[in-house]
Amino acid sequence: MSFTETAQDMRDEIVQLRRSLHTTPEIGLHLPRTQEKVLAALEGLPLEITTGSALSSVTAVLRGGRPGGGQAPAVLLRGDMDALPVTEKNDLPFISQEPGRMHACGHDLHTAMLVGAARLLSARRDELAGDVIFMFQPGEEGHDGAKHMIEEGVLDAAGSRPVAAYGMHVVSSVLPPKVFASRPGPLMAAADTFLVTVKGRGGHGSTPHLSLDPIQAACEMVTSIQAMVTRTFNVFDPVVVTVGKFQAGSADNIIPDEAHFEATVRTFSKENRALAKRRLVEVVEGIAAAYGMTAETSFGMGYPVTVNDPTEAEFAGTTADELFGPGRYAVAPNPIMGSEDFSYVLENVPGAFIFLGACPPDRDPATAPYNHSPDAVFDDSVLPDGAALYAALAHARLARAAATSGEPA
Repeated sequence: MSFTETAQDMRDEIVQLRRSLHTTPEIGLHLPRTQEKVLAALEGLPLEITTGSALSSVTAVLRGGRPGGGQAPAVLLRGDMDALPVTEKNDLPFISQEPGRMHACGHDLHTAMLVGAARLLSARRDELAGDVIFMFQPGEEGHDGAKHMIEEGVLDAAGSRPVAAYGMHVVSSVLPPKVFASRPGPLMAAADTFLVTVKGRGGHGSTPHLSLDPIQAACEMVTSIQAMVTRTFNVFDPVVVTVGKFQAGSADNIIPDEAHFEATVRTFSKENRALAKRRLVEVVEGIAAAYGMTAETSFGMGYPVTVNDPTEAEFAGTTADELFGPGRYAVAPNPIMGSEDFSYVLENVPGAFIFLGACPPDRDPATAPYNHSPDAVFDDSVLPDGAALYAALAHARLARAAATSGEPA
């Protein structure tokens, strides 16, 4: 039987796992209940399993059974497991039972699909021309989970650095249902944080000339930042700066001493990432000085750019076409401004990150709530296909590595 047929046979099991994970979402690096459920789902499979020390990760290695001399090649498959601090608004029989927590980004689907892939490949381990590393990762949502797992040795879990790595991410809108999409080169942006505190001098709102109003200066900074972006950066190497937090004052007739704002900074190249940092500080400090004030700034470096290896991205598309037929894989015309910590893996190993449309068939992908929304809904019917593609990528990529090295394929 093909991977797709076998995956459909286990559909009920992985749907049940996904829904169980959805009811008990956990946030950050420490996901004890999630880890327990993953370990239970992997029980009985011929895997070498280790768990993290600094986080609730699970690393499972499947040793291929195909003969060959020397160190076998390895392929890494990753699924993230953490949820978001969002209160779910959906009316589902398996709605989150944790107030203020929700799998609003579909990581419960990723986890279930990766468990499915582990089962599919374990059943055909004698065909594998190498080893597979299953990377069950906490802390993707802003906690550097992939970086922590790399520091704890996930990339060397099989004994040799993987020849390729693949990750997948469902989306609740935008893509048509069950369509896979990716692209060569930059796929997702680097995401950094710019924090500013404007230092003024407070006073009475009726006599602003006797004070140094930090709100006025901070407001000008916010608008000037946007002008700076359009006049500094090439639109074909885009930069996005969005001020999402602004805090100042305590009453309508009091000029405060300080104003504070925070912005997310999205870039697609190392050059623009460095330039954005420098120019943002220059604009803010210059405006503060013009008003006779000072500005304290800090720059939090977040996830780097997610860059697909062109060869691996093409291989992923070809594998999807061969597995599901034409029309199920699309080359994304543009990268997106979201960020992803699988970028840390792709900085070390050539690979590809792939999106999977999981919009329910009764909704329009163009208007359905997007990931991170409390109203986001993901279609469980994509789970077997995601598991099958994970498995097929590892199976075919190991065969290619063996053929390239001259080992039996």
